[in-house]
Amino acid sequence: MADHRLTPAPKTSVTRMANRMATPGILLKSAVTGLLAVTTAVAGASVASPAHADSDTLVYGQDVSNYQPTHDWAASGAKYGIVKATEGADFRDRAFARHWAEMAKQNMVRGAYHYGHPANDPVAEADFFLSVVNKQPARSGDLLVLDLETTDGKSVAQVNAWAKKWLERVRAKTGITPLFYSGWNFASRYGQGLGQYPLWVAHYSKARGTVLPPAPWKTWTIHQYTDSPVDQNVTSVSLDRLRALGRK
Repeated sequence: MADHRLTPAPKTSVTRMANRMATPGILLKSAVTGLLAVTTAVAGASVASPAHADSDTLVYGQDVSNYQPTHDWAASGAKYGIVKATEGADFRDRAFARHWAEMAKQNMVRGAYHYGHPANDPVAEADFFLSVVNKQPARSGDLLVLDLETTDGKSVAQVNAWAKKWLERVRAKTGITPLFYSGWNFASRYGQGLGQYPLWVAHYSKARGTVLPPAPWKTWTIHQYTDSPVDQNVTSVSLDRLRALGRK
């Protein structure tokens, strides 16, 4: 999410910067109301956290990829981490196995994401992703994520259909409902009918936790609010609830 991420950037991908430029995702249709300001230290900075129906505290996490191959999870301060596993039909992230093992040592909630390319067959990409993830030790609570930020020249309807097929395939094969990750604008334009999938939304022009979900989502699960110095996130749910979204 860090490479092609001009605004709400997703995870590190070999083509991320180009995709970011195509899908900035920095506009929000309405302002946030009813916020309760509380100061929380996150990665050395003080930020304001909003009151939330699920929790008064927004839980801090990070996401990385092969662009941060030696990332120190023990010193990160993150309570959960999501790392890149695959991209397209044949790219394996060379740092995935190390990150996966290091997060396990820290007893963190962890997740793996796939950077999707709508130019390819969605079922083939989903199966490729699972083949790589399933080679690593699994445990209860492991999250699975589709990172979708590029159209590959496809129409809105085609990208939307592609996302549905990928997500449905992973859910059918694993029994897990994957998270859907994208920038706010991209999710709003291409995410119709995906409201059943927990939303991880990137929006860098909004303070952490103050983003409103794009339609059709009623709420967001994770907000990625900056990529400096690494991708930083907060979740609106407790760690137990986040873990419940993953493997049983």
